[in-house]
Amino acid sequence: MEKKSIANKVHCLVLAYPAPGHVNPMHDFSKILQEQGAKVTFVTTISFFKMHNLPTSISLQTISDGFDNGGLDEAGSFKAYFERFRQVGPKSLADLLQKLHRSGDPVHCLIYDSLFSWSLDVAKRFQIAGASFLTQNMSVNTIYDHVQHGKLQVPITQSQISLPFLPKLQHNDMPSFFFPTDDTYPTLLHALVGQFSNIHEADWILCNSFYHMEKQVIDSTKKILSNLRTIGPCITSMLLKKTLGNDEDEGGATQFSNEECMKWLNGKPKESVVYVSFGSMAELKEEQIKEIAYGLRDSESYFVWTMRASAENKLPKDFEKRSEKGLVVGWCSQVKVLGHEAIGCFVTHCGWNSTLEGLSLGVPMVAVPFWSEQFSNAKLVQDVWKIGIRAQADDKQIVRREVLKHCILEIMNTERGKEVKSNVMEFKALAEHAVSEEGTSHKNTLEFLNSLAASAQKQH
Repeated sequence: MEKKSIANKVHCLVLAYPAPGHVNPMHDFSKILQEQGAKVTFVTTISFFKMHNLPTSISLQTISDGFDNGGLDEAGSFKAYFERFRQVGPKSLADLLQKLHRSGDPVHCLIYDSLFSWSLDVAKRFQIAGASFLTQNMSVNTIYDHVQHGKLQVPITQSQISLPFLPKLQHNDMPSFFFPTDDTYPTLLHALVGQFSNIHEADWILCNSFYHMEKQVIDSTKKILSNLRTIGPCITSMLLKKTLGNDEDEGGATQFSNEECMKWLNGKPKESVVYVSFGSMAELKEEQIKEIAYGLRDSESYFVWTMRASAENKLPKDFEKRSEKGLVVGWCSQVKVLGHEAIGCFVTHCGWNSTLEGLSLGVPMVAVPFWSEQFSNAKLVQDVWKIGIRAQADDKQIVRREVLKHCILEIMNTERGKEVKSNVMEFKALAEHAVSEEGTSHKNTLEFLNSLAASAQKQH
């Protein structure tokens, strides 16, 4: 308990990029800090706060991104959004730090989403510690870092990319922003490379991964950035600490769809159900939705497919949303579904949070990446960690029904599937150990907090 009494002298302000894939892990890390006795204030944008129900277990504040009524939608483009946020964000954040200081609640550390590299300047101005939080894994981070330091030239002309401690990468294993298909990609590539423009000046670099998952990449990075620490997996409801019962953030409608989902799963045999989810960002083409629907039907497996209501009208007319074999729902708690014993396979876009959730719950994956770093994660899932199979897309970038069916059957019914299951169970054990009292992520989190506490005591 002594550590908690040390940490309670520390106040951390946690600033996340306003998208679920960034908010969720940073909010979960905030819970971990709070559990260790630190005071945490979670910061999001005014527009994100208006559009999302955020849990109330952590003190919440907002800053302006310059588009207070609609965020990115109001901005109309990532370029306009990032530029305006860069103009108004620093002042809005500084005003908040000032307000907290005046109210007798000074902040000791700003933990900022690495996309907001400008936040470090604000922290320095207030003479508080600045900790950059990387929401992607270190293998992907190292790709962007190589670009920042001129070791990987853009545009990429070579057909195969060789980087230290990573597998050989083809174009379709790289983050999609390296190969522009529209005018948002250069902006996003610039933002992701920019994470590493001043990261060497941060007091701490925290990464949502765990040491035994990416040992070599982490060890080599720490030779240059000695203050890098892995603190993951940051999983919803501190899942790995077995506190899954607390659903403070589930409202009425979502609660209903969750109960329906669980009830449906309860009647199914162990490891017989395929869970399908493509995250909060992907906008799937109608053709792709049709192929997935028929691939699921042809696999003859049970399935649960979460899909935004706005996409349901893209389903084929002869595809049943509720049947003995399958259930299409608008929302359900992903960690609860993945944690259910009936689930035997996870068809995923391979966003980093979903990948971590799948492996932390021991569920083999079929990777169907769509954009950003999902392609790199899919490569790692299949060829490095060997915890899943990648469904290859055709020339139109569509994963066809036969391909999906084959991947599902391979996971569910073959010797290769058994090997994948065995590998994913090993990673599950490593993830659980990482966040246990003896684990690297837990110890790194305590080291971080104790260092902040020691600085805070000096200031008093």
